[in-house]
Amino acid sequence: MKHKYIVVTGSLMSGLGKGIVTSSILKLLKLYGVKSLPIKFDGYLNYDCGTMNPFRHGEVFVLDDKGEVDMDFGNYERFLNESVSSELSITGGKLFSEVISRERRGEYLGRDVQIIPHITDYLKSRIKDVAERKKLEVLVIEVGGTVGDIENSYFIEAMRQLSSEEDVTFINLTYVPELEGVGEQKTKPTQIALRSLMQMGIQPKFIICRSQRPLEESTREKIALFASIKPQRVIDDSEIKNIYELPIKLMRQNFDKMLLEELGFENRKMDKKGLKSWKNFVNFLNDGVRNRARVAVVGKYVKLRDSYASVKEAVTHAAYANDAKVDLDWIESETLEGKSGSEIKNILDSYDGIIVPGGFGKRGIEGMINAIEFSRENDRAYLGLCLGMQLMAIEYARNVCKLKNANSSEFDPKTKHEIIGLMEDQKSVKLKGGTMRLGAWPVQISKGTLAYDAYGSQKASERHRHRYEFNNKYKQLLSRNGLVISGTSPDKRIVEIIEWSSRLGIGTQAHPELKSRPEDPAPLFRAFMKAAVEHNRKVSS
Repeated sequence: MKHKYIVVTGSLMSGLGKGIVTSSILKLLKLYGVKSLPIKFDGYLNYDCGTMNPFRHGEVFVLDDKGEVDMDFGNYERFLNESVSSELSITGGKLFSEVISRERRGEYLGRDVQIIPHITDYLKSRIKDVAERKKLEVLVIEVGGTVGDIENSYFIEAMRQLSSEEDVTFINLTYVPELEGVGEQKTKPTQIALRSLMQMGIQPKFIICRSQRPLEESTREKIALFASIKPQRVIDDSEIKNIYELPIKLMRQNFDKMLLEELGFENRKMDKKGLKSWKNFVNFLNDGVRNRARVAVVGKYVKLRDSYASVKEAVTHAAYANDAKVDLDWIESETLEGKSGSEIKNILDSYDGIIVPGGFGKRGIEGMINAIEFSRENDRAYLGLCLGMQLMAIEYARNVCKLKNANSSEFDPKTKHEIIGLMEDQKSVKLKGGTMRLGAWPVQISKGTLAYDAYGSQKASERHRHRYEFNNKYKQLLSRNGLVISGTSPDKRIVEIIEWSSRLGIGTQAHPELKSRPEDPAPLFRAFMKAAVEHNRKVSS
């Protein structure tokens, strides 16, 4: 099979949305029945994203196969509605590690190992190998960072070399600024960026332009002139209401047909049923709906929303499943510390549901526990994710079972009541990277529980990322006092899901947000949103 490649680069600045553009291209290819997958390159020398600070890098996205990858993989999976593997994530750290390992094994026969040709040759061989083994028609490659960065320069050089060996289509994402008061879209930055790309030997076939308002025809023509392409291949990517709208916006400009023609797939037929389903979802997000709910996410990293990107998207998917408009607010957990019950109530009383997401470290923990206590005592829907489940157990131990100062050994190593403790197989672990309990793990669910109602089955599989677990020594005590342990690992060793018996409050050791998609919302999020909508309807009537 002759494989084709699409390479997506970005110019001028980071944060333009290459990941969304790449995801949209993948979505369009899938709608036309073209077998494709993404590869993401990141130039940092970390081996993977696992040890990165969420404030600097955003969410660490975990795959089924235990891979800790860039958050763009979350969008790939959500747009494709399928799971991908960690071999599709290439970092500078992985590249140099592998090439140095090969040198140590003597595979370069005494040669001096260099960026060119050894790093670039390995890159090309790895990319071709993925396309061959996966039997892909098109491999879509997203180049992280900005053209001109030192970190990705050798990768762009490898793509230039690849274009002389294979069928490669380059697509460049750029930014078209508009000075306030002038009212004119400026193309000079893009002209300079295109000149830089061409000096590297890269000739983009499409230019996708981020801008505040739609591209003017004169802007399109000027960029086309400097890019040596037809004006219709300069694509408008001005502001949209939601990220899922972009594939449809691209189709309105015939980008899909032009891309298929460029790839030689002009005879492919559109999956009209799939397109209608996607449009229905987008229209739901843009138009009014019947139900409403207010939801608060109480977390440690809310100052950078990308830290909880998958939580936000999972809420959106669950809202769609419940025909609901959700007002989602983000509350820094530290702001709920040192406050009285009445003060907490004043802050949280207007919400129909509360989510406490994952995190690490002691900071802000007591604020999250206060939010959980409010939810339990005031009949609000609650969903705890990973850390949120652990704190749900601690709150119950303290306030229902009256175990004073119950805690996790992560936050208080000397706690008298260690409700949450380090997993046994983690106690001898010294290295931090890739050593947590990661990836997809099976969950055994008890009948007659909220979790069973949500999943509709006694078996589920969810992705995990944790070192600490529920201490089984406290299982009986908490259960006798009304806490429902509704899900465990198949061998019963690990508590996976807990519930409040009298209202919808669920905590899961997993991260179900990582498997939520528009066409397949996460079951626990869907159940949580249903309860939040019901609460809103109750207080509004």
